[in-house]
Amino acid sequence: MDTAARGGRASVVIPGVAAPSSVACVRSFGRRGIRPIVVSSDETTPAFHSKYCAEAIRVPSPHDDLVAYKDALRALAERPDVRTIVPVREPDIYVLSKYREEFAEFVATPWPDFGTLSRTQDRIRLFSAAETAGVDAPETTLFTAPPDGDRQWIMKPRYTILGDEYLEEYTPETCVAPPSTTYLESTHATSAESAQLEMHHVPLVQEYVSTTEEYGFFALYDEGEAVATFQHRQRRGYSYAGGPSSFRESVDIPALKAAGLALLDELEWHGLAMVEFLRDEKTGQFKLMEVNPRFWSSLPFTVRAGADFPYYYWLQAAGRTDEIDDAYESDIGGHLLRGEALYLYSILTDDIGLVEKPGLSSAVVDVARSLLTQPRFDYLTRDDPRPFVRDALNTISAIRS
Repeated sequence: MDTAARGGRASVVIPGVAAPSSVACVRSFGRRGIRPIVVSSDETTPAFHSKYCAEAIRVPSPHDDLVAYKDALRALAERPDVRTIVPVREPDIYVLSKYREEFAEFVATPWPDFGTLSRTQDRIRLFSAAETAGVDAPETTLFTAPPDGDRQWIMKPRYTILGDEYLEEYTPETCVAPPSTTYLESTHATSAESAQLEMHHVPLVQEYVSTTEEYGFFALYDEGEAVATFQHRQRRGYSYAGGPSSFRESVDIPALKAAGLALLDELEWHGLAMVEFLRDEKTGQFKLMEVNPRFWSSLPFTVRAGADFPYYYWLQAAGRTDEIDDAYESDIGGHLLRGEALYLYSILTDDIGLVEKPGLSSAVVDVARSLLTQPRFDYLTRDDPRPFVRDALNTISAIRS
């Protein structure tokens, strides 16, 4: 795309969310002279407070009115300086993919069409694709009857987002985040009917994988071909049972890369993807958990390890994938400080029967040691401290409420 032809310095639209991914995008683009335009319904979003944020614009929440949110994004896409839009959460990629043809009139669209996207947001179709690709996965089925009581199970939503493309009772304006994964203490304690009421649709039951090793395979694809990849091992999540990453280490494991590529190749992927795996402690195999078809919350660490995926995304939008060099430094770690606090808090307050709880004193020592030996942080940087301060204030406010 010709910057001069479209008028002035090039800009990119970034949804501002609570996850650190928005701030990582703002910093990556801003440091390279690309104007970050941050949009959010919440004025306390940390990305608004970055010194690299060129414009902060309030827009409707996609959870209040998805069509109004789409219209706000399209209005920005029509500006001559805007080159593309970055998806950082499920509603973003859902609306960008669903209305891809509308956005393609004005900006580059390095994201999948809706037919491709739905094979990741519908987990039944995702695990079917994994089977075709030869990628290992836990036994997964619709929760229409209690599963085998002699085995351990979790319950999770079938869809990663609830909207009219997946459920007939929803309208185009509706966008609902489904409840999170539930560990089934007893397979007969939850009926299929109550599960459907809780999840707002027929959810899944999935065989519980006993493991302490979670891995992420990250990729940028261009029309079915991988142009950049990255890997990390999650050492700690928000909860001692897992969840979003609070401490992770970069790795380079051929078997992990092979599994991630096999799945995304089968999907004929286009755009961003994080493929989440668990390593089965009994067999050593990587088992598929899910695919996030957008930027991931641990993106700041990915960039710190040398894999600048926001810039890779920009190069793809500009038709310059030949300039991408996805080399990165392995065996280094990084933290989300808020996540580390939540991890310790979960040990104090949660009791998840299927997962062994670590001792608090040993957990505190582990966190402190890793903070000292791996001092890399998602929000906290010397040159741009205000997003960290804003995130800390948001966390304190949430605790008090």
